[in-house]
Amino acid sequence: MARPSRQNPTHASVTSLRGFVGRSPHPPSRASAALRRAAAVLLLAAAVALPCAVLYRAAVETTKPIYVPRVHRPLLPAPPLPPVQVPEDDGDFDPLPVGDLDSEDLRLELVLQEASMDNKTIILTTLNAAWASPGSVIDLFIDSFRRGVGTSSLLRHLVIVAFDLKAYEQCVKIHPYCFALPTKDVDFSQEKRFQTTGYLEMMWKRLDFLRLVLEKGYSFVFSDADIMWFRNPFPHFYTDGDFQIACDHYVGNATDLRNIANGGFNYVKSNDQSIEFYKFWYSSRFRYPGYHDQDVFNFIKHDPYTTDIGLTIKFLSTTYFGGICEPSRDLNKVCTMHANCCIGLHSKIHDLRIMLEDWSSYMSMPPSLKQYKALSWRVPQNCSLSLLSP
Repeated sequence: MARPSRQNPTHASVTSLRGFVGRSPHPPSRASAALRRAAAVLLLAAAVALPCAVLYRAAVETTKPIYVPRVHRPLLPAPPLPPVQVPEDDGDFDPLPVGDLDSEDLRLELVLQEASMDNKTIILTTLNAAWASPGSVIDLFIDSFRRGVGTSSLLRHLVIVAFDLKAYEQCVKIHPYCFALPTKDVDFSQEKRFQTTGYLEMMWKRLDFLRLVLEKGYSFVFSDADIMWFRNPFPHFYTDGDFQIACDHYVGNATDLRNIANGGFNYVKSNDQSIEFYKFWYSSRFRYPGYHDQDVFNFIKHDPYTTDIGLTIKFLSTTYFGGICEPSRDLNKVCTMHANCCIGLHSKIHDLRIMLEDWSSYMSMPPSLKQYKALSWRVPQNCSLSLLSP
């Protein structure tokens, strides 16, 4: 008796499935056929449209106008790397591109990034046309960096803020990092003598600008341009001070509020405390009309709100940060010398030149004489302290 053959069940299922697909018992309806044709048309359209869209986008981006900044080459040679006390990039001293960017805020952000140290610290000074002319204050200021000990490399972190167009035009001729801060309908180009209306407006505009720098997350050393930099000041700043300021008169204690501060030189860390304090300081001009920012600081340092903010204030000793008001007596320690307690541009320029000459004489001496010979400044000369007496 013949045994029935055993088919592979999988093979049988596939065979029957093929037969079912190949011979459908129900022919497709007209609606399903139309649906298939529509799907085929859509797939074809998508296959054509996608590469066309890619090509169109590439063409648009290629033809879109691109801003190419005009590169300004600095007149200064690239200085060497800075001293070890200052956090530093290893990059070159590249010039900042000069050109019209989309906004003032963007221009400021660009110049701060270019000049910043690794820890987002910059050096700032302000300038108007009267102090910017060749041979004037700004040239002496930059020259002091070149002659100082450990200061030439700090020029790569200096941003010069120009109050008027003439000052800006002169700045870009002598320094790579310049920022224009003009004020509409206000002319800051002429010499602003101490305590005049123009002087007060310029000082308060400067203070509000410094608040903006802090809000952008940058700490700074602000220095008036009539301050000569003879040594790197960073090793002499306090690690625990949010706001550190030089003095017209120093009483011997860095935390004593009886110190008479000078707003022309300060080191400020960017944090919540310093930002809030600068807002308070700026708003206090309405409480003390007719006073400049330095006088107002000497008022509000006693205000309870300053304590409530939690700001740590440190006053810088005139041993290292001196001026004509109270000179730094030891040339082996001096970091900066300020032409404070001095009224009049010509008087300032004259005595600043004398300071530079005295420093050059000191630097030319052999080390043995620097340590043992009694040295002193020959200033004030044209700067007369008697002019400041009531």
